[in-house]
Amino acid sequence: MAENMIPLKIAGIGYCVPETVVTNEDLTKLYETSDEWIYTRTGIKERRVVSGNETAVDLGLKAAQNAIEKSGIDVNDIDCIISAASVPPQLYPTLACTLQAKLGITKTIPAFDMTAACTGLIYALQVARGFIGAGIYKNILIVAADNNTKITNWEDRGTSILFGDGAGAMVVTPSDDGIDDILSIKISADGSIGQMIQTNMPSQCCPLVKQADEVGTGKIIMNGKDVYKFAVTTVPKYVEECIEASGKTAEEIDYLIPHQANQRIIEAIQNRLKYTDDKVISNIKYYGNTSAASIPIALVEGVEQGKIKLGSTAVLCGFGAGMTWGGAVVRLREGIC
Repeated sequence: MAENMIPLKIAGIGYCVPETVVTNEDLTKLYETSDEWIYTRTGIKERRVVSGNETAVDLGLKAAQNAIEKSGIDVNDIDCIISAASVPPQLYPTLACTLQAKLGITKTIPAFDMTAACTGLIYALQVARGFIGAGIYKNILIVAADNNTKITNWEDRGTSILFGDGAGAMVVTPSDDGIDDILSIKISADGSIGQMIQTNMPSQCCPLVKQADEVGTGKIIMNGKDVYKFAVTTVPKYVEECIEASGKTAEEIDYLIPHQANQRIIEAIQNRLKYTDDKVISNIKYYGNTSAASIPIALVEGVEQGKIKLGSTAVLCGFGAGMTWGGAVVRLREGIC
């Protein structure tokens, strides 16, 4: 942290997942596959999916309300909303603006979306840190909400087995005890390899001009093998750099809470850090890849299940389309979730 920056406190964290469950066995109705085939390759047994009119707004609202309640802050004291969303139900109004209205925030405040795919929460946390550190805003609500199953190609076995829907939220404020809850944070991107994960949106030129040769489908296209190679070579090294920047050693970090993309990727990071299973939080088995929401979902559920003891430190890490990646070493205070 820069010398004159105001330290940040993580005041509350919440999450929400849809009630509808789709199991690996259910997917056998769509194409030739099996529970064993999916589980051995991904670590996923089932995932939660939105149904009917349910959207990322519904999930994000519940997650935000949970985080605000845990923070003890009045909703009208929120003075900025940052939403990390790859699949909002509308491009505009933004998910953040819609949540501002649904939360009943009566004053006018900045509310905006940012897209860093599965790294979205860490990107948003870095932005919020800058705002709070500079004294621009005090109480910032971060919402990571996605329903990737709405843009999944359900005829593509390689990608449709991976995704689930969910939302996570975090309230951050200036620290009231002078202790910064972010020990280190680093974000990065490499657009030259962005074609690994794509969603090309449907569009049409003005009817008076030449039309594009190709029109996007709006579905997720992913080169799974390249993404896997990228993740297992880039993320573990980046996590080590984040830990080093925090002034701690890997042994001094209590928990690893990674983006839940693939169990084999999680294990690659775990092996690099030489962490035992009890230090690594994984719930991909029951939720699949919930994009930017996966880290807060895993964190809060880990606390609820007794796997994470608060009053501890954790390294959060993620990667996603862009390609983007990031990591943060954070303090987990008592009562945040």
